[in-house]
Amino acid sequence: MSFDLSLIATSLPKILQGLGLTLNLLAVSTLFGLILAVGILLMRLSRRSWLVWPAKAYIYFFRGTPLLVQLFVIYHGLPQFGFIRQSVLWPLLREPYWCSVIALSLNTAAYVSEILRGGVLGVDKGFVEAGKALGLSKFQRTTRITAPLAVRLALPAYSNEIVSMLKSTALASTVTLMEMTGVARTIVADTFAPYEIFIAATIIYLVLVWIIQTGFTLIETYANRHVRKT
Repeated sequence: MSFDLSLIATSLPKILQGLGLTLNLLAVSTLFGLILAVGILLMRLSRRSWLVWPAKAYIYFFRGTPLLVQLFVIYHGLPQFGFIRQSVLWPLLREPYWCSVIALSLNTAAYVSEILRGGVLGVDKGFVEAGKALGLSKFQRTTRITAPLAVRLALPAYSNEIVSMLKSTALASTVTLMEMTGVARTIVADTFAPYEIFIAATIIYLVLVWIIQTGFTLIETYANRHVRKT
């Protein structure tokens, strides 16, 4: 079996045709997931059990089941119900793009909410007490002390979640979307050269991961610019 290096080079531009959709899925799902995660976080930190337990159940379900299964349930399973096809949600649920966005958003929200909760719980209580001593309201303590420090603490884990999300966008190819992995699969079907094609896709993903990690490293450095290193 021969290995064609030139095929890798010629496949790179073709696979990059799916880069826009990959980044679109990543950006939209990350935004929706972050908004949902903040809501789940507030429920999780609430002292009301009727808010805490639904949040716990949500987190347990979406962290405890494979993302691929969640995507298939949304894309293949929900349309089986007549009331879904007759609801206002049908224009979204019949589109593979929105099914992918919904699955990715719901999944990442469960992980991000726990990442943010870890950041909140990691904030030194002394800072909060200092805020109280200064006469800051609870809202002011949250927005000026707890939230900024929690975000700083959560950044390393959040960057890993973004990288995981990037790799998860490849699952959208299983519901006919032509993001990078989907494009790579079509090229493989034409060339019967899976090694070269997927190596080319791997190179692109590695570059994207490096860009994300470098970006978050710069953000972390800026966020911790006032921290004295010993």
